[in-house]
Amino acid sequence: MDTLDDRMTISTPEGVDFEVTLAGVGSRFMASLLDGLILYGAIFALLIVTGFLAMASAGAAVALLAITALLVLFGYHAVFETLNAGRSPGKAAAGIRVVRLGGGRVTFLSAMARNLLWPIEVLALAPIAVVSVLVGRRNQRLGDHIAGTVVVRDRKAPVVPAAVLLPAAYAPDAPFLRWDVSTLGPDELAAVRRFLERRATLPPGARAGLARELAARLGPRVAGAPPDWHPEAFLEGVVAAKAARA
Repeated sequence: MDTLDDRMTISTPEGVDFEVTLAGVGSRFMASLLDGLILYGAIFALLIVTGFLAMASAGAAVALLAITALLVLFGYHAVFETLNAGRSPGKAAAGIRVVRLGGGRVTFLSAMARNLLWPIEVLALAPIAVVSVLVGRRNQRLGDHIAGTVVVRDRKAPVVPAAVLLPAAYAPDAPFLRWDVSTLGPDELAAVRRFLERRATLPPGARAGLARELAARLGPRVAGAPPDWHPEAFLEGVVAAKAARA
């Protein structure tokens, strides 16, 4: 769909860099086309409903149409991107998603900010938006520059079974509490804790990649840890082992 695979390296607060594939004009156009069909189809349905309401009160019907159309037009992308990890229905079908420049999920405010210009870009500034994506270093359109976001290819990560993670309460003689974590310094432990605290806010691909990178970096320095543990379970065990020796 996209002729070139542009890539970008994201630096996370944990001190880990990971690479993402940027979405190009082709996949973004497909997503915009699908979202446009849904969006303007919804507005057309509103027109039909308003026509029936106008039989009773034309003024109230027009006011209702205007308010509802504005909410749909400006809220469609923001709501879906916030609730569906950066993916509107069109983006989900095209295999792309919106993320913040730090790799985290978009918030409602950032999603709203990036989409305030969307109707204008689509209807009046389409050539400028396309050029912005083509020549920009991060393939960002105008709204992305305002919100500090970027659109990336959606890498599917396997769902982590709950059983591989440590239970909320564990026995005081749990094996991982005996791991030798003496070689890990406070900065490394802080990086692990930051990841564990914010992992639920990360897109699945970024979460899995960060966990693997941190576990690969620290694993050789933790004596007694089994090599086949899930990365997140290993990181939880490191924190628990360190806390047990505090």
